[in-house]
Amino acid sequence: MARRTEQQHPFYKPLWRRVVIVAVIVFWVGFEFYTGQRGIWLALAVGMLVYAVYTFFLTWPKDEPTDDAGPKA
Repeated sequence: MARRTEQQHPFYKPLWRRVVIVAVIVFWVGFEFYTGQRGIWLALAVGMLVYAVYTFFLTWPKDEPTDDAGPKA
C-alpha cells in the first residue's frame, strides 16, 4: 500500500479546512509569543506553520477546470 501524502488525502481537499488548520496554528504561534515562551514550543509552532503554509497553499496542486456543461455546439 502506497503512503498517502497530505495533498492526496480527501480530508484536506476543501479550502476552508486548510485555512482553519493554518489559522489554528497562527493562533498557537501568537499565544506562545504573547505569553513570552520563546523556547521549544514556539519553535515547534513556527515550524508547523511554515510546513502547513508550504504544503497546503504553495505546493497544493491546482484543480484543472472541468467541462460539466458537455460539448458546446
